[in-house]
Amino acid sequence: MNNTACPDVNFGFEHRFLPPVFISVFIVGLVANGWGLKSLLQKWRKLKIINVFVLNIGVADILYLLTLPFLMVYYFMGSKWIFGVTFCKITRFCFNLNLYGSIGFLTCISVYRYLAIVHPVRVMRRLTVTHSVAISIMVWLLVSVQSLPNMFFIKTFGNTTESCYDTTHQTYVEDYLKYSFGWTFAGFCVPFLITLGCYGHVTIILHRKDTTDKVLKQRCLRLLLILIILFCVCYIPYHVLRNLNLWVRVLSKQQICYEWFNGVYVAHQISRGLVCLNSGLNPLVYLHGNDDISAQLRELLQRARQMSCCSFLSNSGCVPVTQTADRD
Repeated sequence: MNNTACPDVNFGFEHRFLPPVFISVFIVGLVANGWGLKSLLQKWRKLKIINVFVLNIGVADILYLLTLPFLMVYYFMGSKWIFGVTFCKITRFCFNLNLYGSIGFLTCISVYRYLAIVHPVRVMRRLTVTHSVAISIMVWLLVSVQSLPNMFFIKTFGNTTESCYDTTHQTYVEDYLKYSFGWTFAGFCVPFLITLGCYGHVTIILHRKDTTDKVLKQRCLRLLLILIILFCVCYIPYHVLRNLNLWVRVLSKQQICYEWFNGVYVAHQISRGLVCLNSGLNPLVYLHGNDDISAQLRELLQRARQMSCCSFLSNSGCVPVTQTADRD
């Protein structure tokens, strides 16, 4: 029901919820992306078209992950930003580059898979790594142009205790809501519809063609599963709740209040934690796009099992098995 005065929002939730998420994503994401990028760069002269897009996703993840320690300090200190106005805007800009860059490059991978299956002869033979590099540059430019207006909104407020808003101050929330709607449509909805259309058609083609390579089918299904996880867990909740939370702030500013406003705020903070997970989940694309990395991971897991087995059964005389055949 409406109230003449809006109830206080539990702003302490983000201080308890976000730091542990940031710490986990920073550790897992940095290790996984670092390993994936190293594996790709070791054979950069033999990079395939799809690996160029995967490489760009890794770069976008690293840019964002390097800002997480500063955000951890920010929330541990109770939303006190001590690193200056400029770096606050850079930190938020890196988050948006990561988010919309990841969506853009995942869309490129989806279109590539669509062309490889639906138009393998007419189109695919004309595509080269140079084309994929040019497309990657265009994606970076487009994402930067979409994210640039966000830099001009007020991000900090206060004299002694400064905040670093992921959106903007309450004074400008109406303008930011309009910008957010357009940003969501161009940066998320359009790529999502393209990805959905590509894989909808690919799914139909794969079911109709019994002669389609089984390995190709498995790769497409794995990538489809990864995309479903990323969009359903990370991207869709964040964009829905970001705009809903901004709308709630506009209503609160107009003294139009409802009991569920605090629930929207909490849900929005959870969605911020979930969208952060994309930097930890994106390395799954490495496994899809690079057979060498998959083989390395299987070998690593096999060695880990052997070491844990021998450690656990050391008192029983277990001896590690050394594989020497592959070294000859």
